[in-house]
Amino acid sequence: MRRGLVHVLAWLLATGAAVTLSWWGVHTVMAGTAYDPPRALPITAVDDAPTARGSKPLAPATSRPPDPSPTVPSRPSATASASAPAPARAPRSTPAPSAPAASGAVKAYDTDGGRAVFDLGDTGATLVSATPGTGWSMQVWKTETWIRIEFSRSTDRVSVFCTWHDGPPQVQVETY
Repeated sequence: MRRGLVHVLAWLLATGAAVTLSWWGVHTVMAGTAYDPPRALPITAVDDAPTARGSKPLAPATSRPPDPSPTVPSRPSATASASAPAPARAPRSTPAPSAPAASGAVKAYDTDGGRAVFDLGDTGATLVSATPGTGWSMQVWKTETWIRIEFSRSTDRVSVFCTWHDGPPQVQVETY
């Protein structure tokens, strides 16, 4: 009887250790994935300038909030739980070489194929987001002087071009 009890106890300990190790591994992989809440830019001002299609932008112009002061996370982000807020990024001391200077004027361009949002500066632009519409797919190309987003569905194509090689950024929407 004692021998059977030792076997059951050993089995319980091994099973408990295996379940704990499996849970910890899955939790570590899943932390920081789609279960984290999405981040959005705050809306602080409205811009009455029309878009390239002649209508008002769906998202008003915003000004980007100052970078938060750097914080030190209490634990590595890979093991952070899904309910814990993500640690704040430390501000960059110098902009990345490929990132043009931005003024904080964020403008959205709604098309038949989807929506493109740019941060338009005085001498350059950055892509904030690009979201295809239902049933549409999308491709993005970026260089030092232009960004192109193409939404496609079957034989329909909509391209959003943002160029700034000859002056301030300009956005054009082409349907073909």
